[in-house]
Amino acid sequence: MPPETRDEAWHETIVRVLKENDISLVTYIPDNVLKPLIEMIHADPYFTVVVPAREEEALGIVVGGYLAGKRGIVLMQTSGFATLPNAIASLACPFQIPVVMLVSERGTIGEFQQGQAMVWRTMRPVLQSLGIEHFAIQERAHVEFVVDRLIKQAFSTQAPVAVLLSPLLTKREH
Repeated sequence: MPPETRDEAWHETIVRVLKENDISLVTYIPDNVLKPLIEMIHADPYFTVVVPAREEEALGIVVGGYLAGKRGIVLMQTSGFATLPNAIASLACPFQIPVVMLVSERGTIGEFQQGQAMVWRTMRPVLQSLGIEHFAIQERAHVEFVVDRLIKQAFSTQAPVAVLLSPLLTKREH
């Protein structure tokens, strides 16, 4: 069935695509926008879920999982990404480790927290500076294609990637 005819919410499609790409290790820091995805992942015994204290730890767990033969993903919000450039630049990039990051975009389209807005303005330039392929999904019809292709790219090029979920897609209150 073509993606546009599937009757799935964005988070249901992401879970399916993670499984299709053998991603079974999920690390995250709690986020209201990602709540439906996180709840679905917790409810599925396919996934090994780890909830560390910080995003750098989440990245380290996914890196360790990869070195042990397990594919993983880091879920976070925009402000959490702001803590990661050093870990990405000193660990994932130079050692060619395919870290998949999924980031709920905060700081744009009616954001009420100034700190989120400041970090949002820096996230894409930082990703660009680190040479990390990234794409912001704004429409439900693009979820399957973008998530699948970025995961495949991460593992074929041995490089980190970032899937950004626009508030136009998630339509969640912060």
